[in-house]
Amino acid sequence: MEDILLKVYLQPKSSRNEIRGPYRDGIKIKVTSPPIEGKANEALIKFLAKQLKISPASIEILKGHHSREKTLKISGLAPQELLDFKKKIL
Repeated sequence: MEDILLKVYLQPKSSRNEIRGPYRDGIKIKVTSPPIEGKANEALIKFLAKQLKISPASIEILKGHHSREKTLKISGLAPQELLDFKKKIL
């Protein structure tokens, strides 16, 4: 198990939660929650945890709490799980 850094471009107030795929040097994720009082950040963590089948506590926002560009640290993910996730979004 390794810690993984993931760059995410978040689009809040979308019509649905989804991973759009590669974007710049990271991935683009849309969430339905508004960017008010951290609701979009919470939605991002819950959505990504569900997609990766890990606990939301395993995902931490390192940079970009008030920005659309975020750097996440994901803990507890096996290398094979990361490869499966990358195949899914590409």
